[in-house]
Amino acid sequence: MSHELMLGLIGFAFVASATPGPNNIMLLTSGVNFGLRRSLPHMLGIVIGFALMILAVGAGLAQLLAHSPVLHQALRIISIGYMLWLAWAIARSGPVESGEAGNSGHPLTFLQAALFQWVNPKAWAVALTATAAYRIPGDGLLGALLVAAVFGAVSLPSVSLWTGFGVGLRRLLQDPVKVRLFNGAMAVLLILSFLPIILDGEILG
Repeated sequence: MSHELMLGLIGFAFVASATPGPNNIMLLTSGVNFGLRRSLPHMLGIVIGFALMILAVGAGLAQLLAHSPVLHQALRIISIGYMLWLAWAIARSGPVESGEAGNSGHPLTFLQAALFQWVNPKAWAVALTATAAYRIPGDGLLGALLVAAVFGAVSLPSVSLWTGFGVGLRRLLQDPVKVRLFNGAMAVLLILSFLPIILDGEILG
């Protein structure tokens, strides 16, 4: 991969990882409700899960989806349903209590966060774009591995930053009314974050 293409990939990975989307909104919410320590499996699940997703897409999953309308539509329906369920769960979340272990709810586990990438419309859009635009034809799985490694390295600071924002807000949201309003707002933002991609018709459409 040329120097220019690598810089382009790093820039794309940074923008894709740092901008608001389902993952970052959920990390912000997790930081508020559960603190940094309990959110670590969630953070690592996103980073590693998305890297594995890029590998799968680069290995031929994109072509399989393109030639299987039934699978494509099934993935679309599952994505919409799961996102709506998550938004409902976030909106119903209880107030933050003192201490990182105070909240009676449960943050996403490593496995849940990794599997979530497969129903995350933004993750699909980014993975398909990255492997199509920045993987050199003929590189095969090695090219996909390089793209996945770059995203892993760039996304780790990003997920840490979003979770850190949540931890900072946590100190300001000890009032049960405020935290319920916050969780409700995050539920709405979660829906808004994936709705344009779902309606686009090119990704999962």
